[in-house]
Amino acid sequence: MGYDVAVVGLGGMGSAILAHCAARGASVIGLEQFAPVHDLGSSHGKTRMIRKAYFEDPAYVPLVLRAYELWRELEHAAGEAILRITGVLSVGEEASEIIQGTRRAATEHDLSVESLSQREVKARYPTLELWKDEIALFESDGGVLNPERAVRAHLKLAESSGAEMRFGVAMESWHATDKGFDLRLSDGAQVSASKLVLALGPWFQETLESLGVPIRVQRNIQAWFLPGTHAYDASGFPAFLIKRRGLPAPLYGFPDFGDGIKAAFHGFGDLTDAKHVDREVDPARDVEPIARALEQWMPGAAKTLREAKPCMYTLTSDEHFVVDHHPDHANLVLCGGFSGHGFKFAPVVGEIGAELALDGESHHGIGFLSLGRFQR
Repeated sequence: MGYDVAVVGLGGMGSAILAHCAARGASVIGLEQFAPVHDLGSSHGKTRMIRKAYFEDPAYVPLVLRAYELWRELEHAAGEAILRITGVLSVGEEASEIIQGTRRAATEHDLSVESLSQREVKARYPTLELWKDEIALFESDGGVLNPERAVRAHLKLAESSGAEMRFGVAMESWHATDKGFDLRLSDGAQVSASKLVLALGPWFQETLESLGVPIRVQRNIQAWFLPGTHAYDASGFPAFLIKRRGLPAPLYGFPDFGDGIKAAFHGFGDLTDAKHVDREVDPARDVEPIARALEQWMPGAAKTLREAKPCMYTLTSDEHFVVDHHPDHANLVLCGGFSGHGFKFAPVVGEIGAELALDGESHHGIGFLSLGRFQR
């Protein structure tokens, strides 16, 4: 049987693309090599941050504003909470990328971001320890996404809209035909589709590098701690991001929603690949640096380790996404290289991926995410 669209990879991005294609009435099939809502890629970990004043590049702001709208629509369809507003507290020295970039995005897009002095931070969050010359920005609209609920909701929405899905089956190869694409699967089956969308997460490395796009796959550790205080309960404490001298990378984390405080270094870990990532966690090597940095910032937060898991970042050289057509195949859409900050965009990437596949172009401003930037 032939389909209008085949979507390969049903994590955060692929599940959203599948749902949006199906909702538009297309005949679609989604393929995933693992079980639904698995924890072997980049779309797991109970919490993901969302914020509007995007320090990475103000060009992301219109996309994240649309993502907020789509997250709420998805919640309504699923009948459960996916996005919780906690506020996001960003901390660093005035000249740091986090502070300067957040201010720039807020100014350019007229976003509400509050500047807090050290005294004001201590008044709100008395336990926090700021260092000399550190300041804080507070974004009241920032919050926390539940990635597992999000993926499950997109898969459910896709199914209710008529999408077919196959799990535990990998795509072994694809080749273009006069009518679209033929995909050979690991179970020996073959699937044909007029359009193909690849949303492969860390398994995208070979595809992108074949197009001259350098990709690094990085093993990052997420850790959860049981705190020794209720000061960091989600009812009164925000998600946070701190760039501090002496840290190997910015430290980010989330308040305690009942599973403990989650923290991790953003973009710090061994380079690997999707097939050979080390999934065993070494407490001394992997967790102690996180716990030490967390305690210096939030005393009492890292009293007892609860669990730790690896998560893979798929990093482009400029750490911006790739969302574009394949240069040699107009009906092949590539969505990858989300560089450790992409999950919050999942529903709008779903909308964009469906537009690129079904309409040939997107109404969103995604020129800065094109493949062409790597050839300049």
